Amino acid sequence: MEIFGIDFSCAFGSLRDGKIPEKDCLLPLLSKILGYGIVAASTTVKLPQIMKILKHRSIRGLSMVAFELEVVGYTIALAYCLHKKLPFSAYGELAFLLIQAMILVAIMYYFSQPMGIKTWIRPLIYCAVAPTILAGQIDPVLFEALYASQHAIFFFARVPQIWENFHNKSTGELSFLTSLMNSAGSMVRVFTSIQEKAPTSVVLGSVIGIVMNGTILSQIIFYSKPQAAEKKMK
Repeated sequence: MEIFGIDFSCAFGSLRDGKIPEKDCLLPLLSKILGYGIVAASTTVKLPQIMKILKHRSIRGLSMVAFELEVVGYTIALAYCLHKKLPFSAYGELAFLLIQAMILVAIMYYFSQPMGIKTWIRPLIYCAVAPTILAGQIDPVLFEALYASQHAIFFFARVPQIWENFHNKSTGELSFLTSLMNSAGSMVRVFTSIQEKAPTSVVLGSVIGIVMNGTILSQIIFYSKPQAAEKKMK
């Protein structure tokens, strides 16, 4: 019995016999369900951040470079997973995250007017190169090198924001919900990637995501305490 590519026959068979499904049956099933759960949740993961910017009409405390690098990282990761023909449940969230990240950057551009020529050059270069990468029309060796660099891109995409938070002793307009979902998604993706036998580089990317997203989430919690205390005093 299959539903959306998830085989329930093994689990249902064990339950009919009054037995608890074996680990070899249960873990792959759990991985598939969690994988599709991440994909479903990813459709709204950046919505709290987008709504917070639109509500306050401000990008105070947000690093433009960090969010731009995030778009580049998602593009490379999605292209690599498509190229490797991994199951959709193993990478589907990347498509939704990429779309939302692009919308987020566009909104940030809007609220950071006026923008110089150097700022406009970056999205123009991206629009020229991204279709080729997503189509996989590059040398396989270069593709592997590009994907390997994607981990560094995601790492350095978080560093400017972490430094901005530390320097300002504030997380500005960063959304707690978006950061929480990013952290939780990275944790679950490590498990599903291992179960789906994804390349080690894919698992490594999720581990880096746990560390960096967890750091930003910790900063949001830590720097919000003094602000809450000040409001009480007032």
